[in-house]
Amino acid sequence: MDRIRTGTLAVLSLSLLAACTSGPPPPAATGLSHADRVQQSRASKDETFRLSPDSPIPEAQRATFTGLRYFPIDPASNVPASLAEERGADPVIIELATSHDSVDRLARVGTLTFRLGGQTYQLTAFATAGDGLDKLVVPFGDLTNRHETYGGGRYLNLTRTPTGLYDLDFNMAYNPYCVYDVKWTCPLPPAENRLPIAIPAGERMPDDHQ
Repeated sequence: MDRIRTGTLAVLSLSLLAACTSGPPPPAATGLSHADRVQQSRASKDETFRLSPDSPIPEAQRATFTGLRYFPIDPASNVPASLAEERGADPVIIELATSHDSVDRLARVGTLTFRLGGQTYQLTAFATAGDGLDKLVVPFGDLTNRHETYGGGRYLNLTRTPTGLYDLDFNMAYNPYCVYDVKWTCPLPPAENRLPIAIPAGERMPDDHQ
């Protein structure tokens, strides 16, 4: 996947979003505990970032890359959610602002409703056309942004289910690739996905991020 460089003003294709928002691999369905599955996923992503030629870590820095920064694993940040899908034969396409002042077009799939800290919240789930709407991406912002996490927000990935029920695990929240290399352009969460709470779970800001 070619990188999108600073100054690109063309509308991004949906397939580029998939590259920018490639999150951690989902925890394997094994007999491991939730914490062990999340830790296994984090170790796998760290190895990929260190060794893969497609890593967003600049090549000159990969040899000294020791791993991403994470919040401690929090079981309370793994919550059930239900998806109310958009009605209509064709998905609604909306435009999101990006980190490079361009726009990205995403298919709006529906609204996830969940409870966290005793309160009910909602997040809009999107999909990329290249995934046939089977893979969902949930860009979100929260009150940790600009302090402990990337100011533009983070992402969650979900695999579409026939039941509309999901595990919304914020321990799996991850930064877009533009956090690690500004040559990447990444879509920003829409206003409706800015949560009025802090979610200290998932990936944190790198120590050297400007």
